[in-house]
Amino acid sequence: MKPDSRFLDKCPRFWSNVKFSSEQAGYSKRGSGSLRTYTKTDLEDVYRREAITLPQDHLLEEVLMYINWRAHTLNTTIAPLFMNRAEAELAFQEVRENTKPTKALPMNKQKGIKRHHAYLACLVAMIAESILGPNGFIDDARRLSVLTSKDGLEGIFSRRFDGAIPDTRDPKAVWEIKEYYGTTTFGSRVADGVYETLLDGYEIELAEKNLGVRIKHFLFIDDRFTWWDCGRSYLCRMIDMLHTRHVDQIFFGREVLSEWEVTLRGLS
Repeated sequence: MKPDSRFLDKCPRFWSNVKFSSEQAGYSKRGSGSLRTYTKTDLEDVYRREAITLPQDHLLEEVLMYINWRAHTLNTTIAPLFMNRAEAELAFQEVRENTKPTKALPMNKQKGIKRHHAYLACLVAMIAESILGPNGFIDDARRLSVLTSKDGLEGIFSRRFDGAIPDTRDPKAVWEIKEYYGTTTFGSRVADGVYETLLDGYEIELAEKNLGVRIKHFLFIDDRFTWWDCGRSYLCRMIDMLHTRHVDQIFFGREVLSEWEVTLRGLS
C-alpha cells in the first residue's frame, strides 16, 4: 500500500487530533472484528468529555474524513490480504519453485516443531533475487547501515534493517519485516515493532534533511491472527506512519506477491 495523496503533508496538529480522537473514541467495538467509523458527534463528545477545546470545524472534518477512510480501507482492502501460516507456506513453496533462488533462505527463531522458514522474509528475498540478482541486495540483519561521503562516515542508523539495496553502505532502499506466524498472543514485542519502524523513519528523515540523502523505507507485515485479530489499532498507527512519510510503502500480507516486484523494478 502507498499513501493516499489527500492525506500527505498534513500539519502536526492534524496528526495530534487524529491520534487523540482514535484513542479516546476507540479504534474498534469489542467483539465486532472490525475497525469502527465515527460521526462528527462522536468526536465532539470526546473533546467535551476530556474538557479540551474542539478543533475548528474544517480541521475536525478533515480528521473525521481521514479516520473513517482509514477504517474503511483497513476493513475492506487490507484485512483480506493477511495470510495465516499455512497460506504463507504455500505461497513460499510456489515462489521458490518459480524463482529457483540461489541465496540461503532465512529460518525463524523458533526451535523444534515450531522451526520453519521465515516465510515472509523468504518471499521478500526470493522476489528481490529474481529482479536484482543475488548480489543486488543485502538481507543480512547483522549489519548496521551507514552513510558515507568522500570525507568519511556521515551517519549510521540505530537499528539493523532486515534488507537493503544495494548494500548496507549508502543504501538507496531499506526494509523491515514483521512476521508472526504461529503466535497465540499479541505480545509487547509485536507492539514494539511498530515504534521501531517509526524510529527508523525519523532517522531516515534526518538523513534526508541533514545530508540530502533520500532512502526508500519499506515495511512488510503478515499473520492474520496477530495483526488483524489482535492488532487492529496498531495497523491504524501504520497507516498514519505511511501518511507522515516515515515509511514509503507497506506490504500487507499478499501484497508482497503482487506489489514487491513492481516496486523493485521502479527502483532500477
